[in-house]
Amino acid sequence: MSVDVISPAVVDSRYEPLRVMVVDDSVVIRGLISRWIEAEPDMAVAASLRTGLDAVNQIERINPDVAILDIEMPELDGISALPQLLAKKRNLVIIMASTLTRRNAEISFKAMSLGAADYIPKPESTREISAADVFKHDLLQKIRHLGAKVRRLKSATTPSIVPAPAAREAAPSFKSVTSVAAQAQLVKRPFSATMPRALLIGSSTGGPQALMTLVAEIGAVIDKVPVLITQHMPPTFTTILAEHLARASKRPAREGVDGELVKAGQVYLAPGGKHMRTVRQGANIAIALDDGPPVNFCKPAVDPLFTSAIDVWQGAILAVVLTGMGSDGMRGGKDIVAAGGNVIAQDEASSVVWGMPGAAANAGICSAILPLNQIGSKVVRLFSGDRS
Repeated sequence: MSVDVISPAVVDSRYEPLRVMVVDDSVVIRGLISRWIEAEPDMAVAASLRTGLDAVNQIERINPDVAILDIEMPELDGISALPQLLAKKRNLVIIMASTLTRRNAEISFKAMSLGAADYIPKPESTREISAADVFKHDLLQKIRHLGAKVRRLKSATTPSIVPAPAAREAAPSFKSVTSVAAQAQLVKRPFSATMPRALLIGSSTGGPQALMTLVAEIGAVIDKVPVLITQHMPPTFTTILAEHLARASKRPAREGVDGELVKAGQVYLAPGGKHMRTVRQGANIAIALDDGPPVNFCKPAVDPLFTSAIDVWQGAILAVVLTGMGSDGMRGGKDIVAAGGNVIAQDEASSVVWGMPGAAANAGICSAILPLNQIGSKVVRLFSGDRS
């Protein structure tokens, strides 16, 4: 077994680079990911390990900020290593990596319920340059944005390794006093008087868990109007997410099918690899799937769904922007507000990454910026006619 532990170089006067531990039994994948990380000025490879057992045994010495954890490994696989790593370092950001199979997608969902921050599908072959480029872009973005919450100041005196309590915090708050004050200053629009006739939801990093929390609380809304969701996610993963949403909401939920009619009582999820839009079909409303280029680097993307809905429902739309990287949903949200609809954003403290909701909030298009555990009840009230 060869383990390379590397001391991080200082990038600026305040922060150390993010220390990343790469755990994968493939020497090719370990080498590829390590080279990508070392080429970034704000991150460094803390260790490159072959098994989950190596990671568990050496985490105190390596002291990483972020771990890229493969699912299938000898001695100790990723899903078994995950709780042991978090028990030794509760603020460790773990990103699960796996090839795109139904089994691995199911395991990734389980991992997120056990405390993993996110997942990333690995390309079937690193020789597929386009697939490798997407994997590289997505992986580095996830490391950077998820790791931002645990970056260590050079002058920090608090030890980074903190034994976890018996029950790990499900959603720790990282919000600083500054961000609390800044968020309180954000401009919010009054809710329009138009009764919404559709609920649209956009999400990305951290979205699966947030979506399951939200749909479990809005059954009364699903019964009244159609609910359409775009979650940045690849094929297979969206199929499984739809099944999880159906169980959480106790309502029908599935991936949208091109040409199917949109009805109340149903949750429609954009399928991985396709943009989902809504279109008029005579007196009816239908799903239209689009195989066009990525929008905001994403496919499916939130903006196409949001913008297309205006042609169908005009301003009678409520849009919710949940946790995620980037700014997808902000432009579509602007269009919805201009048409007379409303936008709600998840707040910073409860977001895994406050990119998408933060972009919407800072654009001044939101009528409410709420913690995840308050969004569901607010949505129910709005669809009952309460504009307070």
